[in-house]
Amino acid sequence: MQIERIQFQMHGDSRGALIALEQERNVPFKIRRVYYLFGTKGGVHRGQHAHRHLSQLAVTLRGSVTFLLDDGSGPVHVVLDDPAQGLLLQRMVWHEMYDFSEDCVLMVLADHLYDPADYITDYDEFLREIDGGLRVEGMAACPGR
Repeated sequence: MQIERIQFQMHGDSRGALIALEQERNVPFKIRRVYYLFGTKGGVHRGQHAHRHLSQLAVTLRGSVTFLLDDGSGPVHVVLDDPAQGLLLQRMVWHEMYDFSEDCVLMVLADHLYDPADYITDYDEFLREIDGGLRVEGMAACPGR
């Protein structure tokens, strides 16, 4: 599975730092929705789903979080802890977030508006859709799961 991190250009001086996020420049899609998570309690797992059509860019504005990502070829764990770097979450990738630091603020930019029909919330159903040919081109499937 290919993990794509996007390094943002940081501007700053003795007064502080600034990062601009611009659609179709350092955000590789048109931004249709922005949301953020904060105050996540210890031991909590968030996400636990995949999207059929939605792509997202996750940025930790503060603190850290670990992502479990799976495109059907097996899980990969990625720590996101740098506000100058984003993690691209492509469609048809199962993702879970866990191990949130107490101060974590996770911002997510999405290329579609919220649509509950786009969510796959059952991991076995996700694997069936991947194995059934409804996967994104280039994503590996795991036969026999």
